[in-house]
Amino acid sequence: MRPVLRLGAAALWAAAMWGQARAPLSHKEALELFGRAVELMEATAVATPELARAAAPLVENARQSVITMRSLSGQNSTLTYTLLTNLRAYAMLSDAVPKPQAPSPETLRQLVELRQGLSRVDAHFQALLEQKEAQLRQPDRDNLRRYAEANTKLPPPQPGRPRVVFLGDSITDGWRLNEYFPERDFVNRGISGQVTGEMLGRMKADVIDLRPALLLVLAGTNDIARGVAVETVKNNLSMIADLAEAHNIRPLFASLLPVSDYHKEQNPQYEQSKRRPPATIREINAWLAGFCRQRNYPYVDYFSATVDASGMFKAELANDGLHPNSTGYRVMAPLALEAIDKALTALQPQPRKKRLGIF
Repeated sequence: MRPVLRLGAAALWAAAMWGQARAPLSHKEALELFGRAVELMEATAVATPELARAAAPLVENARQSVITMRSLSGQNSTLTYTLLTNLRAYAMLSDAVPKPQAPSPETLRQLVELRQGLSRVDAHFQALLEQKEAQLRQPDRDNLRRYAEANTKLPPPQPGRPRVVFLGDSITDGWRLNEYFPERDFVNRGISGQVTGEMLGRMKADVIDLRPALLLVLAGTNDIARGVAVETVKNNLSMIADLAEAHNIRPLFASLLPVSDYHKEQNPQYEQSKRRPPATIREINAWLAGFCRQRNYPYVDYFSATVDASGMFKAELANDGLHPNSTGYRVMAPLALEAIDKALTALQPQPRKKRLGIF
């Protein structure tokens, strides 16, 4: 019978105890740990051909997870869990697969280190979950603290210089309004990742209290990605409009931008149409256009200017298929400005016509 390698209980206990690093790890520390774990999977698999064949899908899944995480700017619990499950499966498989001969001392050392890494990844993942749970429980669900200080420092609108608040998610958050609209009182109140319900919760602090003449809303793409019902999106946007009008703020609504999968070869996360189906984007845009006609609101149609013949975000306008690049914002800017200036003109009091005298 061929020998089966099993680490002793003492070695496993030592690996687990050593692996309880502080958690959560920083993004840099986590990437170093993840990369080393994949290296150890590859190295120990090479030492046992049967293990290499059986574990090849696990090693590839782990490798791709790490590659994707390296392209991100922060932690990702979903990808961490994918890596963790493949590490766990590999560790069990390495014990179960018969070995043709006794492993070398170096292979044994690498397997112990791999289990140490597995323990650290597990602890890191648990910390990420606790962190997310704490964020969900926090009192500031809508992230009002993001602009709290900036709002206190913002002076009142000046006569002859009407204020416009841009409310939205990361597409608004990343728009440097002062560069595209110099000398205008345009205030950016976008927050990356937000859904329409969170923006509704920010209406008083980040819009009404700033006393703008106009409000330009660009929202809904994150709702689609998170599976929020379209009817809920409609309700939230309707309530945003109601609140604005109740405080003498003229609302404008922008269409959702298209998405594309053109850059998925650079990063699998750039395959946007799975999370944000184009059909759902078009459904919300059709409702928005009708809603604006019904209420006589300006409708800013970014979609028509940025979509290609295939129904996707033009490749040259978005590097990740979702967020406009500088060229994309240059397409959007004149559309926004035209709608804003028309709306401001409509708000100005019209001169009274002189009555013709009858002689």
